Amino acid sequence: MVPHEPTADAAAPTAAVEPAATRDGLPPMPGGPPHEEAHFTASQTVRDLVIGTADGLTVPFALAAGLTGAAAANPLIVTAGLAGIAAGCVALGLGGYLAARTEADHYANERRREERETQLYPDREKWEVAAILHRYGIKGEVLRHAVDAIASDRRKWVDFMMRFELDLSEPEPSRAARSAAAIGGAYAVGGLIPLVPYMVFTETRPALLVSCAVTGAALFGFGWLKTRATGMPGLRGAVQTLLIGGVAAAVAYLVAAWWVGA
Repeated sequence: MVPHEPTADAAAPTAAVEPAATRDGLPPMPGGPPHEEAHFTASQTVRDLVIGTADGLTVPFALAAGLTGAAAANPLIVTAGLAGIAAGCVALGLGGYLAARTEADHYANERRREERETQLYPDREKWEVAAILHRYGIKGEVLRHAVDAIASDRRKWVDFMMRFELDLSEPEPSRAARSAAAIGGAYAVGGLIPLVPYMVFTETRPALLVSCAVTGAALFGFGWLKTRATGMPGLRGAVQTLLIGGVAAAVAYLVAAWWVGA
């Protein structure tokens, strides 16, 4: 009996799975886990929200506690707290705006310098590209071809130097305005939480107790969310954030009470 020989049609499925190079010369991605890996990258906006909320929860809470220790009335505490929130929004918002503008200006200045150096000193800049690639184990003819490929496109060449020589990433165009809005808005929202009890209650002592409970829960929850978002143990971050806010408020209260009683 003659053994059955595979036909061309039977071999077709095997040929169909052979990876074909793309038009850029890069082969298709091999099989493996999903490409959308669950790595957290804290964006700059998230960082601004964290800064604003943390300060908003802590500073007005400590101010209200300090005024309570000084035997101030609730209307005065609310007025001072709102004034502090307004000042904090402006100060932190402008600080975030100026920091983002400084970052953008620094990037633009460094990029102009790199563009000028690739024009005036191309050989030295190519050597710097080679030195960077050499640190990653690229040598010999492969290194020479890689340097030539990078230097063939001046824009990509400068992009490479900005990223791998200077470790700078291009800031987003509207970063400064968004940073100011995120920090200021988060500070306002966080700052109102410890003040609400003083707006609701007429007596200072019950308002302080409720403010401690509400702000403590907010600090605990905020700390948990912040650390969980970065992949760290949520309980540890929650306790740390709660302790920081509690210590700040306790110190403000004790100093004010001591000053009034002195």
